[in-house]
Amino acid sequence: MSDHSPFKVKIADYIAWVTMNRPENRNAMGMDFFEGLRDLFKDFNNDPEVRVVVIKAEGKSFTAGIDLMGLGSLIEDGGADSREKLRKLILDGQEGVNNIEKCTKPVIAAIHSHCIGGGVDLIAACDIRIASEDAIFSIRETRLGVIADVGTLQRLPYIIGHGWFRELALTGRDFDAAEALKIGLITRICKTKEDLELEAKKLAEEIAACAPLTVQGTKDVILYSRDNGVYPGLQYVAQKNAAAMLSEDLGEAIAAFMEKRKPVFKGK
Repeated sequence: MSDHSPFKVKIADYIAWVTMNRPENRNAMGMDFFEGLRDLFKDFNNDPEVRVVVIKAEGKSFTAGIDLMGLGSLIEDGGADSREKLRKLILDGQEGVNNIEKCTKPVIAAIHSHCIGGGVDLIAACDIRIASEDAIFSIRETRLGVIADVGTLQRLPYIIGHGWFRELALTGRDFDAAEALKIGLITRICKTKEDLELEAKKLAEEIAACAPLTVQGTKDVILYSRDNGVYPGLQYVAQKNAAAMLSEDLGEAIAAFMEKRKPVFKGK
């Protein structure tokens, strides 16, 4: 991707590293950011060389959230036509973040320093979130006179529960990595940004070493069950396993167990 893109992308050893690359404005999120997410994660979906994705960031902050200065010019104080234009703009931004969640490959967010506003929308769409000790989070929108509209209000209650979620969403207050770990937003704290990237790599390698179609099927069942309930979820996974269980990877897992070696999965 070009030097002016909001992202740098590297794929190696079945891991796609997506680095937010606007350190000069603390990786603030404009429309090109959301369009980039949409396109990248569509590509990852179709790339057999990608089994897991890690999102990280260059510079002093993970992200300062929505680029209010950049998007301000797109918001017009006009009639019904301008309001409809704004509605479509919001939907476009949502689609960029939705594509993270809809990606069949698991996504890890490696968060350092500030993760504000739209940054929480972003990480809520990821499967696993880890952070460095200096991480600061905020669902900042209530302090800016805006309703969070790119996924935080829809996804975060399922991650941390309604009690903590409502306090944080309604106050807009900052909370640190220790509190994020306590409430279940993140699963691990690392001392430094360097440690954070090493831990993300370790987690990604563990996932990439598993049977890829099974990992992707597991993510699919998790999301289906969340959105449809326990019993529909049970029926869905029964059908999915009946169709997919007799795979080459299952045979490889059995052979590796019998031969006392690590399995080598091919996604077949």
